[in-house]
Amino acid sequence: MKEKKVNSNQLLMTILKGRTFIVLIILIVFFSIVKSNFLSASTLTMVAKHVALYGILGLGMTFVITTGGIDLSVGSVVGLIGMLAGGLIQEGLTLSFAGVTLYFSIPVIVILMLITGCLIGAVNGLIVTKLNVAPFIATLGTMYICRGFANLRSGGATFSNISGNEGLGNTGFKILGSNLAGIPTGVYVFAVLAVIGAILLRKVDFGWHVLAVGGNEKSARLSGIKADRVKILVYMISGFCAAWVGMINTAQLSAAHPASGDGWEMNAIAATVLGGTSMAGGSGTIIGTVVGAFVIGVINDGMTMCGVSEFWQKVIRGCVIILAVVIDQTQRNLQAKMALQARNENK
Repeated sequence: MKEKKVNSNQLLMTILKGRTFIVLIILIVFFSIVKSNFLSASTLTMVAKHVALYGILGLGMTFVITTGGIDLSVGSVVGLIGMLAGGLIQEGLTLSFAGVTLYFSIPVIVILMLITGCLIGAVNGLIVTKLNVAPFIATLGTMYICRGFANLRSGGATFSNISGNEGLGNTGFKILGSNLAGIPTGVYVFAVLAVIGAILLRKVDFGWHVLAVGGNEKSARLSGIKADRVKILVYMISGFCAAWVGMINTAQLSAAHPASGDGWEMNAIAATVLGGTSMAGGSGTIIGTVVGAFVIGVINDGMTMCGVSEFWQKVIRGCVIILAVVIDQTQRNLQAKMALQARNENK
């Protein structure tokens, strides 16, 4: 009887670990039945674009949540980066004291935006570590600040001319939003960042430090890990990822709007938690986040194709996040129970 109970626990644990992939398969089958064109090339391309955006945000969020933090500012960073990049392309950088306007090449703009994303992340990290502000409050404040600056950049208007000018040497930004060999450029960026993220989290010391800080920060500090530095770096990674999303999204829309990315932090959190990263910290998986991003992308686009109201979509996304956290807690409790049983059997 005891052996049967152990086997059932192991089976349940296996199902819980593979829950995200199972849900993804069920969703694909469901929407392909409800909408016959769901698996068409055009629909899959659309889904892939959105999955890449949510997934890249989710990669940065994975590092943050693994340390026991949260980053609510990423959606606003997406909007701010888009406005900064769009402004540099359309208007350039005017130096009033010199009476000149500088126009940068696209590679330079990309580098400047990535640096900006990292700096915003560093500010978040410093507020959390040096000022001892709770991550939720710190990044909530940064969220409003970034959204405010995004609107101030153009007075709430849209930068619609981001094609650049050959004479100014700033053309080519739209490549980030185009397709290469039929696959959106964002998917390639997502794939590269996912591989790098997986290596960072599991194959180098930094990743183990991230897991250690999230698991038990006090013990991590006693073992010589510089927890504050680790936290600052994970927020910088999150800002870096958000900067990529801001540029890719702007290129896909062929315009920069200050409201871009509004609410996307919830998609990133949902993808991360669905993928198996624990909100309690100490446990994170890049592969899980990738699958989680696919689940969120399929849910969002599937519901849109089925004509589900945006209001109901928000309700469903909220339920998904709550359910993911409940299942994660169930898995953690079951793991603790199985570990206790194993110790008792070995006595």
